[in-house]
Amino acid sequence: METGTIINQYKIISPIGKGGMGEVYKAHDSRLDREVAIKVLPSGMSSDEDRLRRFELEAKATSALNHPNILTVYDIGEHDGSPFIVAELLEGEELRERLDEGSIPLRKVTEYAQQIVSGLSAAHEKGIVHRDLKPENLFITKDDRVKILDFGLAKLSEPGAVATGSEDHTRKALTNPGVVMGTIGYMSPEQVRGHATDHRSDIFSFGLILYEMITGKRAFQHETMAETMSAILKEEPEEITESNPNISPSLGRIVRRCLEKKPEQRFQSTADLGFALEALSSPTNSSGGFTTGANAAVARTSRSKWIGWAPWVAAAILLLGFLASAPFAVKYIRQPARTEAVPISFSINPPGKSAGFNQLAISPDGSNLAFNALIDGKLLMFLRPMNSLSARMLPGTEGAAGFMFWSPDGRSLGFATSNGKLKRVNLADGTVQNICDFIGDRRGNEGSWGRDGTIIFFVGGQGIMRVPASGGNAVSLPGFEKNEEMLKRWPQFLPDGRHFIYLATDTKKGTSEVMAASVDGGESKRLFSSDSNARYAPSPDGGGHIFFPRWGIARPGV
Repeated sequence: METGTIINQYKIISPIGKGGMGEVYKAHDSRLDREVAIKVLPSGMSSDEDRLRRFELEAKATSALNHPNILTVYDIGEHDGSPFIVAELLEGEELRERLDEGSIPLRKVTEYAQQIVSGLSAAHEKGIVHRDLKPENLFITKDDRVKILDFGLAKLSEPGAVATGSEDHTRKALTNPGVVMGTIGYMSPEQVRGHATDHRSDIFSFGLILYEMITGKRAFQHETMAETMSAILKEEPEEITESNPNISPSLGRIVRRCLEKKPEQRFQSTADLGFALEALSSPTNSSGGFTTGANAAVARTSRSKWIGWAPWVAAAILLLGFLASAPFAVKYIRQPARTEAVPISFSINPPGKSAGFNQLAISPDGSNLAFNALIDGKLLMFLRPMNSLSARMLPGTEGAAGFMFWSPDGRSLGFATSNGKLKRVNLADGTVQNICDFIGDRRGNEGSWGRDGTIIFFVGGQGIMRVPASGGNAVSLPGFEKNEEMLKRWPQFLPDGRHFIYLATDTKKGTSEVMAASVDGGESKRLFSSDSNARYAPSPDGGGHIFFPRWGIARPGV
């Protein structure tokens, strides 16, 4: 369009750019006296009324998001047979331009990644999937804010259409003639196959972008489009530590999880992904490496020799209710080198006129003890540092009836209330957040918080449920729905954050076994028979043990 062209109340000032999905102009909004960006889509887009209607619905939904990391859409319309979008005018550069300038510092990588995921999460919560996430659709403003562009445009393309005309125009050559990438290089395996996609496809595309920001190169880069598509389906990208050995293993695990070929093995929500990214702290050494809060907690335990053994004590304390009159046995996951054990004895007295403890939970680094107690008919949660004799009440935790469990970094506590709500309390500022509502039995210490931000918990009459730690709807974990004949409960995550142990009870035979399973699905593995639940605890040598009670006389060698 020519300079000076009038579209409704918008006057074209100058062209900004163009591509396979249309042309972008700078314009002046005379009604609100502001400068805006107008994207005019190809006229062929309006020929299919159904596609245009779906696009308009998604554009309206996107404009209602009003999220700081999503481009704000002001208006949509049609001019001379071509649909157009009016959006905020941004100053800065595309992420593609930033990547072309060279590597991005790791501190900025995590900052940008968290912003991208925050925007995606807001859209996904509204049922909006991007479907064409790539560096060209991510804009970095002058104040270093990331904006996600072009939500909904991918919906204008026919499902499964990979090598269409618009796609040909969208491709960008890299350094050598014939090296073609563009959108193809950021597709998920299900997109390449032409299968139905959902929010997990965006997570795969995000993983590719995160990989490129970290390493400075694309995860799947080949000579031809066909080779690139084949690589997305069959190949694994080079480990990010190959380009920088100082990169945190935690960050590497996040990238690998995003790039799983099967959608069910990726992060199941951007909320989970966002929590995993938040767990990455700021740089901790001159080499630019990162550490997680959990690793920092391990480092802090060196100040006190006995604290390294506190998780063992924690596991034993959690089983006190079962061990009142019964001997117990310890089953090893891995037999450590034998060293002389140092016994530790201490007592924990309930506060004031408490009627006694209901639940106990020791933090991952062994430095804090959380418990709830019944005082004047009210269940309240308390926190006691292990190097102190006094405990403080945690405001906002009234009615904490069960499911008390720690976050992996030890900064938050999850708990269930007597009115059917799962909550978390941030110990730093005391804020309490509602995670989800549920219906069923709320008794028991039966929740566990994984390292990737997933919480699993047992609800009587429901089975084992799964919910993002950041909040959302709790859903049944596949294979662990309500089953009257085989009761599966007491889940606890193992260190990798993807596998967990639980107790399976055959209600007809009256027998129970401790099993191991994965949140990603698959068959469970039997570990051993047990008369009650088991708890995993790490040991100071890097190994771990499973503690469990056994009624009657303990058999030698167990």
